[in-house]
Amino acid sequence: MIRRVILGFMGLHILYHASKEPITGAYMMKELRKHGYDVSPGTMYPLLRKMESLGLLRSRWDVRNGRRVRLYEITGKGLEVLEEGKKKVKELCSEILEG
Repeated sequence: MIRRVILGFMGLHILYHASKEPITGAYMMKELRKHGYDVSPGTMYPLLRKMESLGLLRSRWDVRNGRRVRLYEITGKGLEVLEEGKKKVKELCSEILEG
C-alpha cells in the first residue's frame, strides 16, 4: 500500500515540475533523489508513459547537448489534476499532521 501512496505523490510531484517547465525523466529522478527517493528508470519511465496515456502529460523529442531527449509537458487535464491533487493533499495531510 505504501508504494501506491508514494507513486501517487511522485505523480503529483511530476505534474508540479512539468507545470513549471518541460521535464525529462532523468531530471525527475535527480529531483526525487534530492527528497530521499531513489527512483530507477524502470519506475520513472513507465510512470511518465502512464501519465501521458492518461492525458496528463504530452511528450516531444528534443536535442540537448547533442543527445535526443524526450521532454514532457503538462496538459490542461494535467493542470486540473494537479490543482485538485494539491487541495486533497493539503486537506488530508493537515488532518493527519494536526490530529
